[in-house]
Amino acid sequence: MRAYKDKKNTQAKPYYSDRFWVAPKVDKEDISSDSIFSKDVEQLKAKFEIKETYIQLDQLVVYINPRENKSVIKFFKEELNYDFLTEMSAIDWLAQKGEFEVFYQMLSTSKVKRARVKMYIKEDESIESVEKLFRSADWAEREMYDMFGIEVKNHPYFKRILMPDDWQGHPLRKTYPLEGDEFAKWYEVDKIFGKEARKIIGPENRDGAMIDRYDTERFSRIGHEVPKGTNLREVAEPDTDITYHEEEGVFLIEKMNLDKAKQLKERR
Repeated sequence: MRAYKDKKNTQAKPYYSDRFWVAPKVDKEDISSDSIFSKDVEQLKAKFEIKETYIQLDQLVVYINPRENKSVIKFFKEELNYDFLTEMSAIDWLAQKGEFEVFYQMLSTSKVKRARVKMYIKEDESIESVEKLFRSADWAEREMYDMFGIEVKNHPYFKRILMPDDWQGHPLRKTYPLEGDEFAKWYEVDKIFGKEARKIIGPENRDGAMIDRYDTERFSRIGHEVPKGTNLREVAEPDTDITYHEEEGVFLIEKMNLDKAKQLKERR
């Protein structure tokens, strides 16, 4: 268990001043400040090409040559006693650097230390699977391929894990539209009903915050609900007042009155 550190009432402090606030970078410390990490890096440098090393948030960070990823992870496990691969994934830096940043989060239970192994790879580059060293890499490598499109060689069952096998694109790339593209809009309609049903059903609405009162089941109604599947064109809609509280009200909360409500034109 980590030692408790006083947070100094962080909840009372504003975390950002506007929507484009950028978090400050965390300070990097020299590895000489930790004897265990210093020894680990010394052993690594004797055998592998190490591009950069530092300590950040009490963790060792090591940048390696991507062609040596499996050998380095094996060395961490067998020689440096980092016996858990707790996480692995990637970050899309294609727009800024033309590369992905792949990272492995390692834990040594005997040393009570954490290390993060990082590397940069080009969009068309692949890496070696470490599934044979850590079973936890199995699904993580598949997810990394599914979400980012990073190829992993010699994986025992290399296919998508979250999206359908025939899905186009990789949803965690920064170029992927937040609400999906043209393919995503029609995927379920084409798959379930066929492309001939597009004009009848219409495109899929991928905005999770939207409520359509004329949805497929004719059930999402604000102020007036009808039985599932009712054809609204055959039902006269009564003029129903919209209320947001039960008739008896809610304790200590003033009942909503639309006549008194005001809409702000700009954020304060």
